[in-house]
Amino acid sequence: MDRYRVRPGQQVDLSSWDPRDQSAFAGDKDEANKYLKELRRRLAELQQLLWAEDKHKILIVLQAMDTGGKDGTIRNVFSGVNPQGIDVVAFKAPTDEELSHDYLWRIHDHTPAAGSFTVFNRSHYEDVLIVRVLGLVPEERWSRRYEHINAFEKLLADEGTTILKFYLHISPDEQAERLQARLDDETKHWKFNKGDLEHRALWDQYTEAYEVALQKTSQDYAPWYIVPANRKWYRNIVVAKTIVDTLESLNMEYPDPEEGLDDIVIT
Repeated sequence: MDRYRVRPGQQVDLSSWDPRDQSAFAGDKDEANKYLKELRRRLAELQQLLWAEDKHKILIVLQAMDTGGKDGTIRNVFSGVNPQGIDVVAFKAPTDEELSHDYLWRIHDHTPAAGSFTVFNRSHYEDVLIVRVLGLVPEERWSRRYEHINAFEKLLADEGTTILKFYLHISPDEQAERLQARLDDETKHWKFNKGDLEHRALWDQYTEAYEVALQKTSQDYAPWYIVPANRKWYRNIVVAKTIVDTLESLNMEYPDPEEGLDDIVIT
């Protein structure tokens, strides 16, 4: 999965990253689904270990264009974990109270505690993405935020949080198909928003905003992964495998048991 990692300082041109790529998995879709089940099982084991050790904190950040598959990724990758040990936070338009504080105020309260996962469905990166593209604040303000975000994530990392950030990369044609699918299926009409078409018209501007954010904020302590996401099954494997590999690299251990347990007999 290291092939999808953005190196610190690396220039990012999303046109050179193929959203249809599947080069990290040689099998077909059926084999991929079997492999994903194995990854889910291993993720569940690692989550139990994470919970028991009560030391590490795991923050997963998901960003994408509209229809990029954030919800589907969460549903497919984390379906086997214990709900007690994971929080999913969807950041929507800020409230009046949130707007009265700095833009990171609402984010920090949702970062993970020791022994747990938190998944951000959208995140603090909206403040250098939609805010930039729609001109919601002056450039003088949003252009300083890359430095703020790096410092914020460095604080989290220094205090024991492992951060993984995934940009789910789809093509304009794939987005068009997914939007049309929502119109064709009455059960998905609720997911369609006419405002999505306005954002789609700004595809190039959002692409540029993402490229800058990815290259300015991918750090060793908080790396970005550009995930080929046209094929949903492949997207799920890349995200799940990256998380599993990262958790295994933490070398977690179960706590030592209480002394004298060998002498206890339950009657």
